Amino acid sequence: MVAPTHANVLILGESGTGKELVARAIHDRSPRKAAALVRVNCASVPRELFESEFFGHVRGAFTGAVKDRVGRFQLANGGTLFLDEIGEVPLELQSKLLRVLQEGQFEKVGEDRTRTVDVRIIAATNRDLAAEVKAGHFREDLYYRLSVFPIELPPLRDRLEDILALAHHFLQQSARKLRAPAPRLTPANVRELQSNDWPGNVRELQNVIERAVIRSRNGGLELGHSRASNIARRPPPTTDSAPKSAPASLHDLKDHERAFILEALARTGGRIYGPNGAAALLGLKPTTLSSKVHRMGLKKVVP
Repeated sequence: MVAPTHANVLILGESGTGKELVARAIHDRSPRKAAALVRVNCASVPRELFESEFFGHVRGAFTGAVKDRVGRFQLANGGTLFLDEIGEVPLELQSKLLRVLQEGQFEKVGEDRTRTVDVRIIAATNRDLAAEVKAGHFREDLYYRLSVFPIELPPLRDRLEDILALAHHFLQQSARKLRAPAPRLTPANVRELQSNDWPGNVRELQNVIERAVIRSRNGGLELGHSRASNIARRPPPTTDSAPKSAPASLHDLKDHERAFILEALARTGGRIYGPNGAAALLGLKPTTLSSKVHRMGLKKVVP
C-alpha cells in the first residue's frame, strides 16, 4: 500500500529480521525504482563525519577534506535513501536532518550554496524510538516526520510458521552458492529449527542452514543446532520437571541439559536410538546422546 506513494517509512524490528529487504521491496515497487536506492548504516558512521556523510563537503572544509565529496542525499536525488539504524544519529545533527526532510534543502560542509533534492526516506531501527523521544535522545518532530508509515517486523520466534519456507529457500540458495547437492529437509529438522528462539532472527537461520549444508553428507541435513543446545532459550511447555527459568551459570546450564535428557528418556522409556527414541525427540545424533548419558551417569535410566 505504501510503496507507490512518496511517504516516508519507518521500519521497526530486531536485528536480523530483514529490515533492509523490506526497504528494497518498497523501493522496487515505487515510482522511484529506476533511480538509486542509497543506503547509509548510521551505526558505522563516526560521530564527527555524520554531516559530511549526509550532505557532502567541499575541499578544505576540515582537516582531511582533500577533495570535494558528494553526500548521500545528493546521490539519492530522485530516488530513495535508506537510513539504517536511524537511532544512532547524534542529537545535534537531527535538526539538520529534519530540515532536509521538511524542505528538501541542505548545504555541504564548508559551502554556503543551498542545494535542493527530491529524496524519499526509508528509515530503520532496532531501538524503541518512542522511548528514545521520551528520554530526550531523539527529536520528537523528527520521529513523527520519519514514521509517517511505520512497519513493524516481528521476530522469527513469533512467526515459527515461516521457518519451513525460509529454511527451504536458504537450503537451495546455500547449495547453489557452495555448488553442493541440496540436502533433504526432514520433519525432524523443521521441529528442531522451530524449537529455537532465534535471537539473531532470519539472519541467524540463514547462517545455520549454510553451515549445515557444508557439514551435511549423504543427503541428510546435519544442523548441529539442536533443541538441547538451546535449552537456555526455550524450555518445553509441558514438562513439570524442567527448569522454570533461564540458567544463570554454567552449572545451571548443565543442570538444565540433564533435566531435558532425563525428561526425554522418561518419555521414550529409556530408548535412545530409533525414530521414537530420545535422540530423535531432542534432535541429537544417537551417538551424541549416548555419550552424554554415559558422561552424566544416566546409564541406569537406559534399558
